[in-house]
Amino acid sequence: MAPRRPAELYRAPFPLYTVRLHPRRPLAITAGGGGAAKTGIRNGVHFLQLEQIGGQLSASLLHSHDTETRATMTMALADDIIAAGQDASCHILRFTLQAPEAKSGRNGSGEKGPRKRKGPSPVGQGDTQSQTSEVTVESLHSVRTDFSPDALQKAVRFNADCSLLVTGGADGFLRLWEFPSMKKTLEFKAHDGEIEDIALGPDNKVVTAGRDFQCCVWQQDQLVTGLRWNENLPGIPDKAYRYQACRDSGTFLGLGTVTGSVAIHIAFSLQRLYYVKEAHGIVVTDVAFVPESRRGRELLAGNEAALLSVAVDSRCKLHLLPSRRSLPVWLLLLLCAGLIVAAILLLQLAFPGFL
Repeated sequence: MAPRRPAELYRAPFPLYTVRLHPRRPLAITAGGGGAAKTGIRNGVHFLQLEQIGGQLSASLLHSHDTETRATMTMALADDIIAAGQDASCHILRFTLQAPEAKSGRNGSGEKGPRKRKGPSPVGQGDTQSQTSEVTVESLHSVRTDFSPDALQKAVRFNADCSLLVTGGADGFLRLWEFPSMKKTLEFKAHDGEIEDIALGPDNKVVTAGRDFQCCVWQQDQLVTGLRWNENLPGIPDKAYRYQACRDSGTFLGLGTVTGSVAIHIAFSLQRLYYVKEAHGIVVTDVAFVPESRRGRELLAGNEAALLSVAVDSRCKLHLLPSRRSLPVWLLLLLCAGLIVAAILLLQLAFPGFL
């Protein structure tokens, strides 16, 4: 049976380009905007609180951080630090969450009394509500990370221990930065043209996907190997498809397509478990799994996985993978014991005196 259409978790007042989920908090951060064009479309980073309400995952807008004329196209998250790709630069932001009871007893208008929770958002935003006083954001650094004529940072990632930040942009250069000092330690030409995406692996190996139809694995500035998607598919031109992006939760693989479709696969076998054609109807710009942590499992509410997708249609949609049926451990042990007993009995019948 095909999955139901995904729920609209949130609708922003601008196109969405990126989404990240906090590993320890029930928090989603999504961002985008209209850029510097004077179209009236704002630019911002939105902080969403995730919670289970009536058995359904809902989002509440905690805070909208204005990024002025800069749309956030890429984003990496390291605890409470955000590395946001805005135009040709990487902006390092730190956010702080405050519990409502820690406030001074004044509501958002400055009047004494309990802080009031705003009512439902306009029609079409589902369960989204606003609590703008719970998050504060400060800017720590801003460094230029791309130097092409049409400069744009297109990818950013932290390494596992957040001691290193890697950026890639329209000029095809990969740049490595010490974090938090943001001192540049290495830069080299990784692709002829734009770097579309970056992933970091063990021993700080870096995987880059470029618009030049190449996907490369690097150790520092040395090419370890190049990946070829069509090496086992003879007769298909090298440039029939190009590498773009995907996300791996460790157990599942989440994919978004240029036609707006979303899929979830088993990571090790690539068996497809979930697929919704044209979930957005326009290019999916980013996907992110609800973390497999204690707080993440609380949000899953019995589902095996939850994937958030965002797109240029300004929507953040929720894709739930229901738990698959499986045999209890005790039943498996019982079946194994039964098989052992049956095998012994068969051997006894075939070879009298076996026991």
